[in-house]
Amino acid sequence: MSREQQELRLARAALSRLFEPSDAVGLALASVVGPRDALRIARREIGVGTAVHCRLIEALGLPDGNRRPLEDGLARWAPRLRDLAPERDLASLDRLGGRLVIPESADWPESLDDLQQAAPLCLWVRGQHDIPPSTRLAALVGSRDSTPYGSSVTAEMAAGLTTRGYTVVSGGAYGIDAQAHRAALATTGGGSHVSTIAILACGIDRYYPAGNEELLRVIADDGVLISEVPPGSSPTRWRFLQRNRLIAALSAVTVVVEARWRSGALNTAHHAAGLGRPVGAVPGSVQSINSAGCHRLLRDGTAVCVTDAADVVELAGPFGAEPLGDRARADAALVLEHDGLTVPDLLLLDGLPVRASTTVDKLSVVAGLSPREVISGLARLELAGLAIRAGGGWRRERP
Repeated sequence: MSREQQELRLARAALSRLFEPSDAVGLALASVVGPRDALRIARREIGVGTAVHCRLIEALGLPDGNRRPLEDGLARWAPRLRDLAPERDLASLDRLGGRLVIPESADWPESLDDLQQAAPLCLWVRGQHDIPPSTRLAALVGSRDSTPYGSSVTAEMAAGLTTRGYTVVSGGAYGIDAQAHRAALATTGGGSHVSTIAILACGIDRYYPAGNEELLRVIADDGVLISEVPPGSSPTRWRFLQRNRLIAALSAVTVVVEARWRSGALNTAHHAAGLGRPVGAVPGSVQSINSAGCHRLLRDGTAVCVTDAADVVELAGPFGAEPLGDRARADAALVLEHDGLTVPDLLLLDGLPVRASTTVDKLSVVAGLSPREVISGLARLELAGLAIRAGGGWRRERP
């Protein structure tokens, strides 16, 4: 690793502890001047000229005026400066067998760049697998107090996605998240394909929530744990909400399996929709409060109705050679002889006898069509193998 690369790693590791994931000023500063100078500015080792200030105002989208967002940021960051020890954090990461992934490294997920100013400074990653391309990642999210219906649908969907070569992404929480991770892990049985990724709102050395400790330990061994905050960081409400944007940005498609009217899963869905990612929602009972959020997404047009893994893969696109979702169901459905016929041809087909033959004039009366329409319709039905000339007249072709 070059000296420059090492300096970038240290700077980004330090800034990830200094700035909250929701700190727009800090993220914009790192974007405008680079992580190394951003850290020096935060430490007040160097000042900021008018040009940098103007670029920062522009990056934040603030109106012209005398606002000095950097001054507020410097005051906000000052109490944390004394606790910055990026070498210590990286040593903790090494003990966990983890790695720091930064935008300047080859294994950085390019899909995160779609977040623009809100992109994370770095990713603290734990696991033996690389992060797959976003085209192979599907997010399954939902209520923490999932119903048996939601758990069943999640398990089937996660297993179906994993079987098709997708990696299931979720947040490691109770309910739908945990069921998605478990089903994905159970389907692959620890093969070379990474089955699931958990995006955490705390450090990757902390198993939160405590009730999912065993599950998160398994993911650390057989899947991938990711966080944008350094080891030792505590989960907070705002970090959970900010974590949701990473789930949405990393994944090719986001599916809400169950969600109440006001749910964190809806926050993830709206992040995905804002990034132009497809969003799916699983319908539930109209009497279930755990599906009210899904129905809300479907009603306002944010999400598309999905019912199984094939629907999710079809929504993620692009289509492969194998029919998926509604296409697969249409191909598997029984083909009826009248499929694709126009109304006049249907009337004509209904008027054709099966055994005896009939004439054009009689068919005109029975079908309520002109003789010219009957003649042209019979030609089309003959080409379709539905009508046949017999004894100087016409009858229906037997299947």
